[in-house]
Amino acid sequence: MKQARAWQRMLSGRRLDLLDPTPLDIEIEDIAHGLAFVARWNGQTKGDFAYSVAEHSLLVEEIFARIAPSAPVKWRLAALLHDAPEYVIGDMISPVKAAVGAGYGDLDDRLAAAIHLRFGLPAMLPKTVKQQIKRADKVSAWMEAVEIAGFTRTEATKFFGRPDEASVAACQIRLRPPLEVRAAFTARHAELMEQM
Repeated sequence: MKQARAWQRMLSGRRLDLLDPTPLDIEIEDIAHGLAFVARWNGQTKGDFAYSVAEHSLLVEEIFARIAPSAPVKWRLAALLHDAPEYVIGDMISPVKAAVGAGYGDLDDRLAAAIHLRFGLPAMLPKTVKQQIKRADKVSAWMEAVEIAGFTRTEATKFFGRPDEASVAACQIRLRPPLEVRAAFTARHAELMEQM
């Protein structure tokens, strides 16, 4: 029986093995491009453009900086890259992840480890950092749910918790064309790498 193909050709020319990813096959341009074209909420959002995972990642990094203002720059980079594996495996909404099971999580973890190593982060993030990023992610999800995904505040709070008003006061949901958000994501990555 012929073995199924388990690699993806990237626009950079890299060939990423999804089952055994290596840092050498990961390029930020591929991540930024992929995430700019992957829609959050399965595209079920208001606006003229889909709310992309790249845009979400920029917001999570901004919220993380508010939650942990004294965190080293490398953890801000980790926040920016928190959903980076989705550039090849897509963004699945939580109910689908639960139905798929552990296989999706394992694949995500392998890709995240390779991405982290590629950009000078530890393969596994410290538990406290991971928790802070998750908290920022939930704040972002609450904002997205209420502002563009049609949830009531009560529904969003039930699923994502009520964010601290200070965490979201100056933050905003942005809907931009994919090429614009791709450029913003790439630029933010470059700024953080330069500061490390």
